[in-house]
Amino acid sequence: MGAKAVQFSFDFAEQRVFDPNLYEVAPRSSGEAHGVVLTKPHIVELMLDLAGYDARENLTRRRLLEPSVGHGVFLRLAIRRLMASAGRHGVPAASLDRCVVAMDIDAGSVAVARETVANELHLLGVSRQIAARLCSKWIQHSDFLLHAADEPYDVVIGNPPYVRIEHVHIELQREYRSRFQTVFDRADLYVPFIEHGLSLLSPNGRLSYICSDRWTLNKYGAPLRNLMTSEYAVQEYVDLHNASPFESDVNAYPCIFVVGRTVPSEGVRVATLTRADEAEVQQLRDELAEQSSRSSLTPGAFEVHRHWFRGDEPWIIKAPDSLALLRKLENAFGPLAETCRPGIGVATGNDSLFIVRGDCGIEPDRLLPLVMRENLVQGRIQNVDRYVINTFPDGRGALELDQYPRLRAYLMKHEAEIRRRHVSGKNAVHWYRTIDRVYPGLTRVPKLLFPDICATPTVVLDKGEYYPHHNLYYVTSELWDMEVLGALMSSCVTMFFMRAYSVKMRGDFVRFQAQNLRRLRLPDPTSLTNDQCAALATAFRAQDRAEMDRLACEAYGLSDADMGIVLAAQ
Repeated sequence: MGAKAVQFSFDFAEQRVFDPNLYEVAPRSSGEAHGVVLTKPHIVELMLDLAGYDARENLTRRRLLEPSVGHGVFLRLAIRRLMASAGRHGVPAASLDRCVVAMDIDAGSVAVARETVANELHLLGVSRQIAARLCSKWIQHSDFLLHAADEPYDVVIGNPPYVRIEHVHIELQREYRSRFQTVFDRADLYVPFIEHGLSLLSPNGRLSYICSDRWTLNKYGAPLRNLMTSEYAVQEYVDLHNASPFESDVNAYPCIFVVGRTVPSEGVRVATLTRADEAEVQQLRDELAEQSSRSSLTPGAFEVHRHWFRGDEPWIIKAPDSLALLRKLENAFGPLAETCRPGIGVATGNDSLFIVRGDCGIEPDRLLPLVMRENLVQGRIQNVDRYVINTFPDGRGALELDQYPRLRAYLMKHEAEIRRRHVSGKNAVHWYRTIDRVYPGLTRVPKLLFPDICATPTVVLDKGEYYPHHNLYYVTSELWDMEVLGALMSSCVTMFFMRAYSVKMRGDFVRFQAQNLRRLRLPDPTSLTNDQCAALATAFRAQDRAEMDRLACEAYGLSDADMGIVLAAQ
């Protein structure tokens, strides 16, 4: 959808008027035309259970909020429970106006949701006239993040939108950042959706969301984690990152979490679903029902975490024995950042233009040999035949293109395409620069290279010949023998740390990030004997993974039981 000029004629702090013009620049709808992600009905039923929205209770005295209604999947199933409860307690449908509030910024989604819910009400015996009136009252065309409630809600439930904050109209970005303390760095919009939903809870209310689990570990989620652990209480957590809870196949890496204002006496209940199909979810719902009838929790589909997290620390969802071992290693060894420097390779903004062959005709001193993920083959760097253009001066100031006529001619030939990059818009004068600054000296530094996403550590030593591409992370050190360090970082112990710290991907892949690499624990280089160092270096050169695992466990002082936990986590 093309951009549209937007004029503001109201004060955000006071306004209650929804202005659809704002969203024509960067829509963030859950409607079909804007990338709807529909949650499977049996997942919604689970979430309603977790939120305590039970038809056996008098739901006519409770208020439910759905902040991003989409096509009305959540609302339709919630209405079934509400109507069953109303019938049980003799409350007519016409008097349920205040029981439900739902909203969406997309007018098309609002229309679809109203029709869906109206049809559901009619099937449940409500006249079309009353159904239409209720839907008109319940489902609003509005922005939840600008919504001011007249009174709190007992249940806040839904699937908030997944949109990066920088993709929202700049005026809305400013307003959201001013309203919500958790909108930090490159946060996704589901972050303020969580904060605002929590702020609207009644004293005994519950928020039940399904959304990406990235905020539980990533940097941008730190303020939200701090808010949630200091002012609220996590009650249930369901890990779904390997499951398929949505109707469409999307890489959302979701979780379900339930948060309230009261602390659960038995600790946080944590479940991991591997399929999230109807049978597995029903098993979990059955256990929930069984546990609710007992005075205390017993082992089953849920693991019980007696101690949850504090402050803004990442949420590491692991079995108790794994978590205990992780904490033991963290206490015994220093972080990688104490002896090493991690980093990521160069991002250009347009690899097709800034990565070239050696015979491209550009001045040779503006080209650096580039190693990419595809060049890491069986523990070696192979077939490097491309170069990255260095668009920065070797010292301070700006690169004088007139001193490099062949580079200047190349850049001017592709000027229109280069200027289309976001980074060029931010720096119109030096429009030809790559996103990341290039530091030629890094080429000559020995470094360990590994892909940003992998299922097992793929660590390769560059002895000081190449510049890394942005799909590679690297580690340098002046204190370590790089082959010894390479063996440790290729081992199961490193992967144990990274699986704890990093966000998970489909296919059991792990995303390596510098913020997590810095936390990875390493032995003190001086604590290893000469024989240990020699054996580790030999195993690394031979790419003998089993031997690297064994030697690394020895270097960390792991017992056989500890090694079993580490290997089981792979």
